[in-house]
Amino acid sequence: MTAYPGVEGLDASLDGGVLRLHLDRPEKRNSLTDGMLAGLIDAVDRAGRDEAVRVIVLSGAGEHFCSGFDILNRNDAGGPRPRVGSIQRRLPAQAHRLVPLVLNTQTPVVCRVQGWCAGIGLNLALAADFTVATETSRFWMPFVDRGFTPDSGATWLLPRRIGEVRAREMLLLGRVVEGSEATDWGLVHRIVPDTELDAAVDDVVGRLASSATVALGLTKWLINSGREASLVDHHQNEAFAMELSSRSEDFREGMAAFREKRTPDFHGR
Repeated sequence: MTAYPGVEGLDASLDGGVLRLHLDRPEKRNSLTDGMLAGLIDAVDRAGRDEAVRVIVLSGAGEHFCSGFDILNRNDAGGPRPRVGSIQRRLPAQAHRLVPLVLNTQTPVVCRVQGWCAGIGLNLALAADFTVATETSRFWMPFVDRGFTPDSGATWLLPRRIGEVRAREMLLLGRVVEGSEATDWGLVHRIVPDTELDAAVDDVVGRLASSATVALGLTKWLINSGREASLVDHHQNEAFAMELSSRSEDFREGMAAFREKRTPDFHGR
């Protein structure tokens, strides 16, 4: 698994264990289309099974990361009105599949954010393991302001990430969170000046890409599964993960480096 073809509005490239998924629709603030959603789902799903991929990077072209889904394009497309129930039939295969994939894949995901990060774009940033954004970024859940209810996990992700009080401000009052306060709110991992965004993202990506991939993936799984597990069940999961990770080549390298007092050279095996 080495070829990751892009689709219209989405570029994909794999280099040195880093899969870069780049939203490329800057004239529409990188709002997502059905085709882009399908391309992201396919790429993230494949990357989770591809041993050549050690980290996934989500980014957007131009001045903004992602302004959400392009609902105007869909609703202005013409043609007959879809029959009742079309949304609840469509979402499980689109947005409601993509966000859990990002959240649950054992491959670490890093999100690079500049400008507007709204709707499903913000949910992708919340689902990522690390989101690095600029001081001038703006985070927004525009659903109620547009007259409809949130989707793609917004009402599940936000309260868990920033607490119910702040989640209500964003979801019910349409509160826009400025980049300068996003770390205090717990929305992102790190905020940097605009000119330092690429260097900050590269630092996180480089550390993940050179780390013990098996242990990283299992640790991510433990964090996610632990949200719903009892302590007894979680201890069993930790023992299972320890059993697997201790059989990896990276574990043996880590132990050798510890004995020899050097930096480990992990290969993701």
